[in-house]
Amino acid sequence: MVRIVNYKERQKEDGTSFFVLELQGGIEMVLSKVTGNFYATAKKAYIPSTFDEQVCTGLIGTEMPGSIIKEDCEPFEYVVKETGEEITLSHRWVYVTEDAVKPKQETFMPKHNIIANSDVFSQNGILEHAE
Repeated sequence: MVRIVNYKERQKEDGTSFFVLELQGGIEMVLSKVTGNFYATAKKAYIPSTFDEQVCTGLIGTEMPGSIIKEDCEPFEYVVKETGEEITLSHRWVYVTEDAVKPKQETFMPKHNIIANSDVFSQNGILEHAE
């Protein structure tokens, strides 16, 4: 499950504005490579919407089925707000529905129906070798 935690106004190339919903996944514990201690974090992703600001405000707190996953993309430059450091990233976090996260059950179904034959098992509970 993901939760709508905020929204932001963005500008299109033509100058008109629209709102994106900020989604957040569940809490995750991550081991710091620097300190060796765990810290709590949550993945975030943004999805565009057709909603106005009033509707976006009302959606905050809404839970939706799905997950936020890491997706490879073309490398891009990113500035870490806290430090001002510029880094190159080649991934982004995206929202996917539960259908996209869980493999479809029919993918794992055998092509042929297999029917168990109970005649191959002992009927008296004693293991007997076949002749």
